[in-house]
Amino acid sequence: MTLPDFDSDCEFCAIARGDDRSVEVVCEGESWIAFFPLSPVTPGHTLVVPRAHVADLWQLNPPLAADLMVAVIRVGRAINQALMPEGMNLITSAGETAEQTVFHLHLHLVPRWHRDGFGRIWPIEGKYEDADLENVASRIREACSDFR
Repeated sequence: MTLPDFDSDCEFCAIARGDDRSVEVVCEGESWIAFFPLSPVTPGHTLVVPRAHVADLWQLNPPLAADLMVAVIRVGRAINQALMPEGMNLITSAGETAEQTVFHLHLHLVPRWHRDGFGRIWPIEGKYEDADLENVASRIREACSDFR
């Protein structure tokens, strides 16, 4: 097995290497690790991160992306079985504008219950003109052909 690429200044790389034991690890695999964040928003809130330093979701290579999604499903099912939440969010952010604060990819599994205090994740209202959406859809369709 080859060792993953680490960033010596990254707090999540330190966790992945086993150098930082301040978090509660709940599950792990060869290419990923799942642990509770230091300030969970609900009971069972878990982060799933790749062991290799990857800045965000859009930087993943396909094999690691597949491993990470299998891990998220495994950990999410475990959370469902153990805690029986009424719902669950899977959240990731890429970039400061999207509120990413640790620049090592992390997928939040957030178990949800009515009145859990977490709040909404989507704006209540938002409307765009159909002509604007058609232009955006056309541009995305064109760009998608570059990523086959």
